[in-house]
Amino acid sequence: MGDAPPYRVAIVGAGPAGLFAAQHLVTQHDVPVRVDLFDRLPTPFGLLRYGVAPDHTSIRSVAQALARTFDSDRVRFLGTVELGRDVTRRQLVEAYDAVVYAVGASGDLRMRVPGEDLPGSGSARQFVAWYGGHPDATQQSLRGVRSVACVGVGNVAVDVARILAKDPARLAATDMPEDVLAELATSEVTDLWIIGRRGPQHASYTTKELRELLATPGLAVSIDDGALDAGHTDPEGLDRRTRANLEALREAAARPAPSPVRRRLHFLFWHRPVALHGAGRVEEVELERTALAPDGEVVATGETRTIRADLVLRAIGYRSTPLPDVPFDEARGVIPHREGRVLDAAGRVVPGEYVTGWIKRGATGVIGTNKSDAAETVGHLLEDLPALTRHPADPLEDLRLHGVHPTSYDDWLAIDAAEIALGAATGRPRVKIDAWADLMRLCRDGRMTEGEAAGVPSYDAPDSPTTDDLY
Repeated sequence: MGDAPPYRVAIVGAGPAGLFAAQHLVTQHDVPVRVDLFDRLPTPFGLLRYGVAPDHTSIRSVAQALARTFDSDRVRFLGTVELGRDVTRRQLVEAYDAVVYAVGASGDLRMRVPGEDLPGSGSARQFVAWYGGHPDATQQSLRGVRSVACVGVGNVAVDVARILAKDPARLAATDMPEDVLAELATSEVTDLWIIGRRGPQHASYTTKELRELLATPGLAVSIDDGALDAGHTDPEGLDRRTRANLEALREAAARPAPSPVRRRLHFLFWHRPVALHGAGRVEEVELERTALAPDGEVVATGETRTIRADLVLRAIGYRSTPLPDVPFDEARGVIPHREGRVLDAAGRVVPGEYVTGWIKRGATGVIGTNKSDAAETVGHLLEDLPALTRHPADPLEDLRLHGVHPTSYDDWLAIDAAEIALGAATGRPRVKIDAWADLMRLCRDGRMTEGEAAGVPSYDAPDSPTTDDLY
């Protein structure tokens, strides 16, 4: 790459999508590039840290691989910087040669049925953020909850059901915050419902996650009569994953109930919620049976039933939300683009601005999908760089003049070390720190108080504004 000054690229969002983009930029050898990874949290890794189920420890290898991105001296982590609050789009565009938006999906789809806003009705995304230790998560209470309905048949619904079905003692080895473990330990949940408006052959969960849920000790599994009938579709036309899912469900439905039964799991396919009912909070879910029309569309049959539910969690899909002053397609919930190049309202390419991850393609795919997605975006970015306006000065110096004072990767390492120390104090590999005040104190001081080191975290008022964002 010779002695040419490096190009400066800002990536907004330090989750998997942003980290894969950074990797592609700094591991190629044709164009000299320096990367600044911005995130509104003081912790990198995004949904890899806060959205993956804590008992899925095998994901650590992915986190370790992505963490190596920061081994490069051409990558900086700039935490606690939020686009629109701390820095504007214009400031980034004027400070960097190129900007990549990689913020993921911080919202979720709604059922749009009467009673959806009753207390006890919420988002599985928020529930995952709670047990995942996100500092913005809303505290969840399981007091008085006996029956939980998860609406949706993807991995999020399966993960939530598994966490609630599992013996809390088996979660003690995870990095869940202590207050989350304490709440789960008091759970009196007896029944879990997984509800899908289509059949099991249309479910999007993966076989590994499904089998893990079905193998939960003490779990009795039932499936609505007729849901597994092959009459809904041609079994020969099913892919390998779907056939494996159906086989797993049949095996679980046919086996005798365990003794004793700790939880009951009910799969209710071909049903959709039409209303939530309750006096002051959710008590029941009214469901309507659905069917598959000849054209493949799901249609209502008019046949209804009601199930008890003290907690209803919708898991019907994530959705990206607009970034301040950045083009956004409201209908699709993505930044409009052409193979990763951002487009304006007239459909023209915006020079120097790019997008990757869920906010590029929608909330689909697994963590690894972001790698090829980022490769496409970065490929076009590298093609465009020679024709873009150069900004040779260090952008961070200019941003600091505008009052931007980010936390660093060293600050994250202080948080990381503190979490490991908290885990050692309680016989666990790690205990996630989930309070803004504690995270920011570690960024300032690089250490815990004596009480925190002994495994007694503090919960002061946040030092930073909180939102529902999950970068």
